[in-house]
Amino acid sequence: MILLTGATGLVGSHLALKLVQDHQPVTAIYRANHSIQKTREVFALYGQENLFERINWIEADITDVPSLELAFRNIDYVYHCAANISFDPADEALLRKVNIEGTANIVNFCLQYGVRKLCHVSSIAALGDLKPGEPIITEDTEWNPEKPHSDYAISKYGAEMEIWRGLQEGLPAVVVNPGVILGPLFWNSGSGEIFSRVANGLPFYTKGVTGFTTVDDVVTIMIKLMESEVSGERFVVVSKNVSFESMLKAIAQALGVKPPSIPAKPWMTSMAWRLDWLAGVFGKKRSLSRSMAHSLHQRDTYSSERVGFALYHTFANLEAYVAKIAAYYPKKTT
Repeated sequence: MILLTGATGLVGSHLALKLVQDHQPVTAIYRANHSIQKTREVFALYGQENLFERINWIEADITDVPSLELAFRNIDYVYHCAANISFDPADEALLRKVNIEGTANIVNFCLQYGVRKLCHVSSIAALGDLKPGEPIITEDTEWNPEKPHSDYAISKYGAEMEIWRGLQEGLPAVVVNPGVILGPLFWNSGSGEIFSRVANGLPFYTKGVTGFTTVDDVVTIMIKLMESEVSGERFVVVSKNVSFESMLKAIAQALGVKPPSIPAKPWMTSMAWRLDWLAGVFGKKRSLSRSMAHSLHQRDTYSSERVGFALYHTFANLEAYVAKIAAYYPKKTT
């Protein structure tokens, strides 16, 4: 039996679909009934809603130890996709509780119940910091605690430390570090929010560079790693390193809307995060932190050679996938 956390999110819902399509028995945990609807929508999007009922849903929370007792009964493999994603400094405590403490709970239950293998979804945010002269970030790039990192990055790095602790205590485990994950339906969070902002007339872009990938690639790699003998390793999952300018314009073209046309200079994003902070003082949910504003101008490149060699995986064409997602985006009605 497979246990899946985060099954109501982008990666978790697509992973659940792939597993049940492969006739795998899946138990998934959820926190609220309404959140399950998004997973049902993912199944329906691909014409597979009839498979949705194959999932055994259990109400539980990764930060609530008693609720996990029932979820872990008769479990052999665990995919840990649940996480909190926020770049609002006010959410620091929540990020640490969900991402670090929650992962520690999952690791402890895996050890207690003799789980055969755990796959943890981390992030490129948890990878290391380049030293002078180093051109590309890999799984072996060392984390420098003296460098500035977002609260989210720190929480995902801390979560990985819990995975490595579990490994030392005898738990077979692998970690995937995806870049920005592109996928449909989740238009108010993650990469889906990028599509929504472009569709609504986003005027600005930056020339920063980061790694992007597709939810299909992430899910396929996770399953391949779980079915392999690989353990004790992390894998960067990046289809392509792309500038924000190029990605935003590709999304705009796919959506058939006007592309962003104003280059945002560092001083502009610096002012923006300060204004965002000021709005936060008056109760507005923050969407741009200092670290995020800085990252928009970073030109970080990532290597996925390790996962390519280990699994002989060929990544999907990123441009074609953007067009595929755009086709799912809700059309405006007049």
